[in-house]
Amino acid sequence: MIAIENLYISYGDHRVLDGLSLLLPGHCIHGLVGMNGAGKTTLLNTLAGFIRPGSGTILVDGTGLKRGDLAFLETENFFYSNITGREYLGLFRAPQGAPGIDEWNRMFKLPLDQLISGYSSGMKRKLALAGVLRQNKQVVILDEPFNGLDLESSRLLSMIIARLKERGNTVLITSHILGSLTGICDHIHLLRDGKIVLSREKEHFETLEQDIFRDVDPGYFNLVNSIISVEGNEPGFPAGT
Repeated sequence: MIAIENLYISYGDHRVLDGLSLLLPGHCIHGLVGMNGAGKTTLLNTLAGFIRPGSGTILVDGTGLKRGDLAFLETENFFYSNITGREYLGLFRAPQGAPGIDEWNRMFKLPLDQLISGYSSGMKRKLALAGVLRQNKQVVILDEPFNGLDLESSRLLSMIIARLKERGNTVLITSHILGSLTGICDHIHLLRDGKIVLSREKEHFETLEQDIFRDVDPGYFNLVNSIISVEGNEPGFPAGT
């Protein structure tokens, strides 16, 4: 279990995480959602050890979380210039007896002996994901992992995530698309104004979208109606456009 308690992080005078507390049961798939600027990436970077919180604790099974405890797929991945995909994967240490680079590539089908500079954005995403999985960490954090993936690769990723849970891993995923999480997650948590304001288990996902957008939809509905006319005789787009 990952236990986050009273986490405070500020950038200058701007407080991003405001006493955030969250329990993430182990051997589960957790989704993290929130509007832009809610603090999702800040929270993940803190878990990964890239940001030191002003105060608060992060514990894994009762002990302090260390960077080596987890593998982290960032939203934007850095690749050294003039190296091949195989050289990139060689930078990630795999435990003894773990699948080799070519075994992983049976799933991802990447041209590992070509320079990464020639890869498409989707290929780069799969390469970064392979590097994360190759580390075989107990906790896996994936920030917007479906970005840039085609339908086949997205399906493959969903199967990999489900398999990680079966193996006993704890997985934390963010996505801007709620539907990409409801099909694979056991729990989904809403981050708003620096706090976790809502958590739902899988059996209650059917009301999740309504709960998240309860305070947002009426304003959008009125705004859309004021701009887009369905009759075609009011300001806005004419009917049939």
